[in-house]
Amino acid sequence: QVVLVESGGGSVQAGGSLRLSCAVSGLTLDEYAMGWFRQAPGKEREGLSCITSDGGRTQYADYAKGRFTISRDTAKNTLNLQMNDLKPDDTAMYYCAVGVEPKCVGLWYGTVRTWGQGTQVTVSL
Repeated sequence: QVVLVESGGGSVQAGGSLRLSCAVSGLTLDEYAMGWFRQAPGKEREGLSCITSDGGRTQYADYAKGRFTISRDTAKNTLNLQMNDLKPDDTAMYYCAVGVEPKCVGLWYGTVRTWGQGTQVTVSL
């Protein structure tokens, strides 16, 4: 059974930083692409970032480029998301997800094997 557990969310002021982590059990990070999504109140869930199973390629949504960085810790079997220069529009529930193939293409369009339960990020002025 694949289980994803996010942590690291919280409340910060605009311009601040947070680091989200996703602890993975039931598979290793080198099997499938993994990524982060988010869902703001009243909006649909949207893709944020993805990393391939070999860690060699990353993808970001336009709003995340230059501010967010996805990474993996294979020793800890953990997926991370460093978020800098946070804005109020970044307020959302953040989810990690594992795809069904090594590349990001499927995951990016929502073909997800397993979702985490989410961690809330709130950014205030």
